[in-house]
Amino acid sequence: MISERVVKALNEQIGKEVFSSYLYLSMASYFDSIDLPGFAKWMKVQASEELGHAKKIYEFVYDRGGRVELPAIEKPKCEWEFPLRAFEDAYEHEVFITKSIHSILDIAREEKDYATNEFLQWFVKEQVEEELQVELIVKNLKRLGDSPVAIYMLDKELGSRGAD
Repeated sequence: MISERVVKALNEQIGKEVFSSYLYLSMASYFDSIDLPGFAKWMKVQASEELGHAKKIYEFVYDRGGRVELPAIEKPKCEWEFPLRAFEDAYEHEVFITKSIHSILDIAREEKDYATNEFLQWFVKEQVEEELQVELIVKNLKRLGDSPVAIYMLDKELGSRGAD
């Protein structure tokens, strides 16, 4: 049986993952509004992936005999000064999510909850990939500066991202 302390932390993480999806969908809307459909598609795929993370945790809680209680979701930011700032915010958010996963892992270890510890290893690896992906886009945007042609090319590249 899963402890109440672990269930509480996992329920909070479900809310964070749903908020992540909501945030990335908001970023997609921003990119659509400034005619960057490739950037928007990348964020829509990311939003879907984050919702999948929430569902994965949801199922795990029930598989372990816990009960999911969904927290309220706050309204995400919906405007950015320029594309780089949106991706910088995305990177900062992924770092926040990584810290949150690590915090739950600490709780699981304190509770000697080996199943949750094992389950969270997938998320630990996933967060390494998520941070790296966004960090590379941030670096590319910094390199490209305000070049419309370069932004157009990156938009095309990001638009080729398929659903994971």
